[in-house]
Amino acid sequence: MNTWYFYSILALILLGSQRFLYKVTAERGYSSGLTTSVFMATVCVLSTAVYIATNAETINYRMLITLALANSCAFAITTVSNIEALRHLPASITFPLTRLSLVLVIVVSVVHFDEHLSSRQWLGILLGFAVLILMAKEAKQGTETHGNTRYGLLFVSLCIVCGAIASISSKLAATSTNTAGFMAITYLFATIFSLIINKKWPSKAPHLNFKGAILIGILMGILNFFGFYAFLTALSNGPLSSIALITSMHFVIAIILSVIIYHEKITLRRGTALALTLLAVFFMKS
Repeated sequence: MNTWYFYSILALILLGSQRFLYKVTAERGYSSGLTTSVFMATVCVLSTAVYIATNAETINYRMLITLALANSCAFAITTVSNIEALRHLPASITFPLTRLSLVLVIVVSVVHFDEHLSSRQWLGILLGFAVLILMAKEAKQGTETHGNTRYGLLFVSLCIVCGAIASISSKLAATSTNTAGFMAITYLFATIFSLIINKKWPSKAPHLNFKGAILIGILMGILNFFGFYAFLTALSNGPLSSIALITSMHFVIAIILSVIIYHEKITLRRGTALALTLLAVFFMKS
């Protein structure tokens, strides 16, 4: 088994578990800004400890700070938007749609990193657009029970664009900077961005359970630390397109857990879209 493939699978499992906690945050009415801030701060502390303990050296600090700034800003917006989208749309709609950031990542992989796409992978991209259309129609029918569909799709769109920026900057960082150092600075910036978002964008959740938000934020941080470290390790010696495709399946874990724990229904249209999403990822992986 290739090293990058092993770490990709590990990242898939850990990040999928972390994404489910977004759903828990939304369901329990915790502040998305506070939860995200604690989550980011937790990863920052863990990454800094690893960086200091390993006495690692970073060659290009300018590159490190630039990539960390881009990644942290994009990831902070993605995290908060993901949680807010789940307040308006079911997990079975939100998670597959946000994974369409993969399309943007594939395009950059081809243009910038000169990675080759087969005809099957292009078919996968077309299936991805089909999922977007299918889920948009499904979301309109779910407005009465889940909230404002327009807001939900707006947050999903932010997740798609910013998610792609985060993945691309991660690839550049994995091949040009120190992993622990990049994570430490990235999550330091992300914590600051999250605090700003939390102040400027106060939560409208009916229940403000600060203790619960802090605890779940810490758990998110622990899962993300190991998951993101595995993701960067895979990117350091593997292709961006393939690794992004594998890790993009993490939403399946979140959806399955949402169905089991919160008893979300999988309608025929949602089930079809989910199957098409998995098929699209399979084709693009080839």
